[in-house]
Amino acid sequence: MASYETFAAVYDEIMDDSLYDAWTAFSLRHFPEKAHSILELACGTGIQAVRFAKAGFEVTGLDLSYEMLEVAQKRAECEQAQLDLVQADMLDMAGVGTFDVVTCYSDSLCYMPDEKAVAQVFSQVASVLKTGGRFLFDVHSIHQMDDIFPGYAYHENYEDFAFVWDTYEGEEPHSIAHELTFFVKEEDGRFTRRDELHEERTYPIATFEKLLKEAGFSKVQVYADFSDQAPTDESLRWFFVAEK
Repeated sequence: MASYETFAAVYDEIMDDSLYDAWTAFSLRHFPEKAHSILELACGTGIQAVRFAKAGFEVTGLDLSYEMLEVAQKRAECEQAQLDLVQADMLDMAGVGTFDVVTCYSDSLCYMPDEKAVAQVFSQVASVLKTGGRFLFDVHSIHQMDDIFPGYAYHENYEDFAFVWDTYEGEEPHSIAHELTFFVKEEDGRFTRRDELHEERTYPIATFEKLLKEAGFSKVQVYADFSDQAPTDESLRWFFVAEK
């Protein structure tokens, strides 16, 4: 297995599989009636895209990483699911097509560096959504960013890899930095180390609502933690359903 595929497999291994079931269930409750085509942003290794495809949708997965898309393609073939995969940036979706639904889960929008970039993503999403289509995404709450994440540490040892995850408060308001270190066993028995820095940022709900409306979304609903309930001060993840 190529090195990048190995690390992609590690990501999948440490990810709670039940979260994908929860994202799928939330989506199916909030997709517009007669929705057929889905664009999944930041599709990564394709776990969520395959779930949508198996639920009967025509799915296009978009990701910036060609290596991740290679893994997604192999996953789709293994699970006999049809996916169209596109290497592109969420900030520029020209030529991707038009869709009934656009999704962006696993707090991928939190990786945008600033409010301007978030606004650009919203504008791009609006440009590929059909009239009456919906944009579903989730982000970390301010409570999660400010109170829960700073000081968080998770260390795990497996036979073939070890994983160290430490999180610190970021420089910008409501931001954090994840320092990740992987040690993965190669075929020759040696361990390869990989270090990654993941920086995330969120904003008040009102800011997301304002940016969505400026991008052309007429109706915006906000929920919390995979439920259909309104957010509270203790909510960890906000879910947005925006209609064009």
